[in-house]
Amino acid sequence: MYRDALDATVKYDLGSIKFNFFWLKPDVLGAQKGDALIGKRILVVDDDQKIRTMLRRCLEGESYEVSETSNLSETLSDIESHPPDLITLDLQLGSDDGLDVARAIRKISNVPIVMVTGKADIIDRIVGLEIGADDYIVKPFHVREVIARVKSVLRRTAMGAAQTFATASDAKSHQIAFDGLVAIPDQIGLMDRDDAPITLTGSEFKLLQIFLDRPKRTLTRDQLMELMGGHDYAPLDRTVDNQIARLRKKIERDPAHPELIKTIRGMGYIFTADVIRVGV
Repeated sequence: MYRDALDATVKYDLGSIKFNFFWLKPDVLGAQKGDALIGKRILVVDDDQKIRTMLRRCLEGESYEVSETSNLSETLSDIESHPPDLITLDLQLGSDDGLDVARAIRKISNVPIVMVTGKADIIDRIVGLEIGADDYIVKPFHVREVIARVKSVLRRTAMGAAQTFATASDAKSHQIAFDGLVAIPDQIGLMDRDDAPITLTGSEFKLLQIFLDRPKRTLTRDQLMELMGGHDYAPLDRTVDNQIARLRKKIERDPAHPELIKTIRGMGYIFTADVIRVGV
């Protein structure tokens, strides 16, 4: 199906993980004229030059602007000097721990993060999502998957709007009120009970919107995982539980005794608040 798109194949081993990367011609999966994602800036963080080159080439083929860093200090400096719209972050950096890099990024920026992790790194994946990563890519991966996940996260976060959103008085008319809070889907924003902004990552807002669209309905973990993006996950994977715990800390009056997102033992979760939509 994609035979005509292949320019070349690069194969090499990194430890115990083998990669098969395929270069794609820009006209196959390239950005279309008028695409709002054209020109978005992607920061690739990886200590392997071959992977950085591969990711740069496939992302630039999609009309993204791409920069590269290989460690914590370079990454923080690049973010401060040229704020990116999205970061791909390898958790297996040589000199620095990828999770530590993610924590440091979250202290200075709410930029979407797509983690790159090994198949067995379930714990790292969960911790990364807790820290604030928006998605993950499992090794070995194909460039089509990288492109698809980058586009998905950029669209889900309204092309960087999660970093700066308007206050309720300046927001667009579509708002969702619940328990004294106001969600603003057009701005990927949330206002607290004192009318101050609450910072949410793209994945946190996605999870909140899933509940807002399905109030007072029990949702299983499988349903939530599918609605969040459809990733396969192991039976003991606690990704959903950890994402919900993180969201509870930001929206519950008492996160230790949650009332908005309640656990239904043996089944899943239910969003209990009355939801009022304005401007729809």
